[in-house]
Amino acid sequence: MQKIHQCIEQIAASAQPLAASGRLADYIPALREVDPSKFGIAVATLDGALYTTGDADEPFSIQSISKLFALVFALRLVGDDLWERVGRLPSSSPFNSLIELEKESGKPRNPYLNAGALVVSDLLSSRNTQMEMAVVDLVRKLSGNPAIAYDPRVAAGEFECAHRNKAAAHLMKSFGNFHNPVDAVVSAYCSQCAIAASCKDLAAAALFLANGGIDRDGRQVLEPRQVHQICALTMSSGTYEASGETAFTIGLPIKSGVGGGVLAVVPGFGTVCAWSPPLDATGTSAAGLKAVELFALSMKKTVFA
Repeated sequence: MQKIHQCIEQIAASAQPLAASGRLADYIPALREVDPSKFGIAVATLDGALYTTGDADEPFSIQSISKLFALVFALRLVGDDLWERVGRLPSSSPFNSLIELEKESGKPRNPYLNAGALVVSDLLSSRNTQMEMAVVDLVRKLSGNPAIAYDPRVAAGEFECAHRNKAAAHLMKSFGNFHNPVDAVVSAYCSQCAIAASCKDLAAAALFLANGGIDRDGRQVLEPRQVHQICALTMSSGTYEASGETAFTIGLPIKSGVGGGVLAVVPGFGTVCAWSPPLDATGTSAAGLKAVELFALSMKKTVFA
């Protein structure tokens, strides 16, 4: 549809300048070297069309967007048993905070906080020799791109500064909510976060969430109830302490990552992925989030309409 292509071209021109208001995720060594001028948008629709602009074909570090796919994997493995170890509540704390974890007896509020994602990684590590490669394989299959991989340099840099993640894992272990060796799980988690994929890859990989759990090849990835659960959690917690504002402003399930990616699901329509490395104060791409907001407004796409 020409309208969509024109729309994202106009959005790119309007949103990209906002990158100047953000800053790179400089606490991860490799990410501080990323070109801050990079910008891309991809829109995948349920009729099989794909629309792109800018750097939508260039792989970037997906970081916390990987948590969505790890969550998908965990729900496929254990279903509702997952919720015995991780909650479903939003949090007003930053993604790496330990305060609520201590107060709530080592059970993270949701699987998108770092502590919650580590519980998911611990669960997956109990069932996979290389948990990180199992998540990579899932993203490859869902996107249709067998070349997707994680970047060992990014993963090594993350592990070197993963002090809070290790602290969270040890705290949860003290409450009996972490079962595998801490360093091994945190290392696998860092590798998962270091997956490199493009806007085009991510838009394609998440398309099943807009289609009742059915992927591009007609496979049932998740049951509709599980899709509901993931989309609800992604709307309430996908941009961390800013999730309420994101839901208020945009009204779509959105997952962000400190690599600058922003992935949105538009139920019954498709997916949108934007990438711009500079981040706002809460760790979400400043220009990427604005691009998704402008797309939702321009195309009148929101779960509340």
